[in-house]
Amino acid sequence: MTDESFPPTRVAALARLASFAPKAGRAYASGRNTDHGPHARNAVSQLSPYIRHRFISEQEVVATILRQHSFADAEKFVQEVAWRTYWKGWLEMRPAVWSQFVSGRDSVLTEYAGSVDLLAAEAGRTGIEGFDDWARELVDTGYIHNHARMWFASIWIFTLRLPWELGADFFLRHLLDADAASNTLSWRWVAGLQTAGKSYLATAENIARFTNGRFEPTGLATSATPLPAVPVPGTQPLAEKGKYNSDKPALLLMTPEDLAPESLFRNARSIAGVAVANDDIFMWGDAARAFVREGADDATTRTARYYGCQPTRLPHLNAEALADMARALNVDQIVTPYAPVGPVADMLCDIATALAPEDIKLVQVRRDWDNRLWPHATKGFFSFKEQLPSALSDLGIA
Repeated sequence: MTDESFPPTRVAALARLASFAPKAGRAYASGRNTDHGPHARNAVSQLSPYIRHRFISEQEVVATILRQHSFADAEKFVQEVAWRTYWKGWLEMRPAVWSQFVSGRDSVLTEYAGSVDLLAAEAGRTGIEGFDDWARELVDTGYIHNHARMWFASIWIFTLRLPWELGADFFLRHLLDADAASNTLSWRWVAGLQTAGKSYLATAENIARFTNGRFEPTGLATSATPLPAVPVPGTQPLAEKGKYNSDKPALLLMTPEDLAPESLFRNARSIAGVAVANDDIFMWGDAARAFVREGADDATTRTARYYGCQPTRLPHLNAEALADMARALNVDQIVTPYAPVGPVADMLCDIATALAPEDIKLVQVRRDWDNRLWPHATKGFFSFKEQLPSALSDLGIA
């Protein structure tokens, strides 16, 4: 079962958005940095797990908030939503950074196999106040406060001297809202790899201040020398927008990257069947696995109602199973919401290649939000956020 704090349904996501919206202005801006603990998270939205798997989209979240607040009052919250978009766009144009992380992680996983220090860090048995609490909270609930994530990563890297890739992997496996871009690039930023020469140092004073004195750890590193950087490849163009013939029937493939496909593929008559990817193919911890499994069940029920067809849960996501379904439905196109750089995207690339000789086309369709904002993630976040007002206007958000 999932942590009761995050019911994995679109109905629950919309209810949380409605409840948080009145507080998304100045109240959020003034209280968002304080971690009051797992039983008092009211200062933050707790929408990130729902946005990450797109039970609700960034566009509908921001539109809802700006119906109740001016852009100036809600700017801090809108920027937090935009950070996830920025990271995805940045990595989309630099996919080699994800490949570097995967290869580096796999290398140090072998090196640290059975490491007592690594096991203690993941189990919350280091003796470091706060850090151990967050490690246990993460594994138990799949969530920790955003500020705590920064402290945790800094302590992992600079106090415990553990490889950042293993910390990023720990988060990727357990966080309900972990995605390849936000997770990898945030850990790189703390380590001093993302912004040249700039790292993040967790201090006892800062932790005590922003936990209201709950934690004041001792023995933390007093310096955070940026880790040696591997050169980042230059940007590459974004992939072409996926196009499919909506006048012809298609098989819809639903993955954990987007659990509200009915808001993207609105022409119900064009969908002849739905294939649902089984979450067991992904490396997640128990909390995240349950969240995604139950969320996919919720999405399956909705899509069955919306498209008027019986979805099929695939025990293994592969080209052969999809080709069999497509032939049974007499369709030659499979559509799916676009998967950003990460493990799902890697898998879909392999599947598309395998389907091509069968004359079956796999088309990934990006949402308007991503199409409008990703191209601006070429530099730092400051220049990216300058594009927000015009982008929101173009997307019909006043």
